Amino acid sequence: MLNKYARPFFTKLFTPLASLLVRLGVSPDVVTIVGTLGVSLGALVFYPRGEFLVGTLVITAFVFSDTVDGIMARGSGRSSTWGAFLDSTLDRVADASIFGGLVLFYAGGQLLRPGGALEVRAGIMAALALTCLILGMVVSYAKARAEGLGMTANVGIAERAERLVAVLVTTGLVGWFLPEVFLTIVLALLALASFITVVQRMLEVRRQALDVA
Repeated sequence: MLNKYARPFFTKLFTPLASLLVRLGVSPDVVTIVGTLGVSLGALVFYPRGEFLVGTLVITAFVFSDTVDGIMARGSGRSSTWGAFLDSTLDRVADASIFGGLVLFYAGGQLLRPGGALEVRAGIMAALALTCLILGMVVSYAKARAEGLGMTANVGIAERAERLVAVLVTTGLVGWFLPEVFLTIVLALLALASFITVVQRMLEVRRQALDVA
């Protein structure tokens, strides 16, 4: 419903800004990336601390970049499969950050509020597990989206099989005899590896899109 009724209004509202950015030589991709970073930081910095109003205002200031970059791409004739891939993939990151920030708050917000050692450790584990979940979904989405656009993204150091084996083996061993710190380390490494895999897949799609162009 919002696409049908609200998008024309916001398109008209943001067209002057989009036109100005095009004249200044700003790429739609830059607007997409900056918008995603703004939304993600607004959600993950303020929501876990319970600062819902401030967080929402920050997110709102950046969320309309999704409209602005589309207007810029169409107006400058720079619409492309790469732009569509980048936009839809980073949308998943922004959406996940918003809900992730709420999860961290309602799970206790131990990372950003005073608490005992056990609470802080639990908060770190929750944040790492959530990060692995989010990035794991983006890894899979990037591949599916690339294939939907007629490209491939069969690259990456941490595909689903590797991630599952690592977390299941480590969790099982921690439940048996290993100290919990091993699970913390593995989750942190999986989060990093998943992030690298997302970047690898995006670069692979970017390379293919440039070859086609």
